[in-house]
Amino acid sequence: MSVYSKQMLNQAVSGTPILIAATSTPGTSIHLPAIAGVIDETWLWATNVHTAAVVLTIEWGGTTSGFVQKVTIPAAEGLFQIVPGIPILSGVTVKAFAATTNVINIWGFVNRIT
Repeated sequence: MSVYSKQMLNQAVSGTPILIAATSTPGTSIHLPAIAGVIDETWLWATNVHTAAVVLTIEWGGTTSGFVQKVTIPAAEGLFQIVPGIPILSGVTVKAFAATTNVINIWGFVNRIT
């Protein structure tokens, strides 16, 4: 039987939001599953403190076309879900960059499945 345990993103300091400073690849680190054979079901939300919408790019273990997700984060509308529980294994680094520096914050957690 699988066991689920909620974990903070390992790049978040004490669970605080991660400010996206990068504007190109490689992005700001969000999470890196480090336990072999364990699944981290990833849940992420973003907020945009800018006055205009900003394109956010999420990199899933690399910058290859199929490993990149783009989403437009509306201006000043609170939390906006960007990742709805996508499972990843150890070695898949989740990074992000935005079209504008230091205006996107990412919150989230993983459900660690062992």
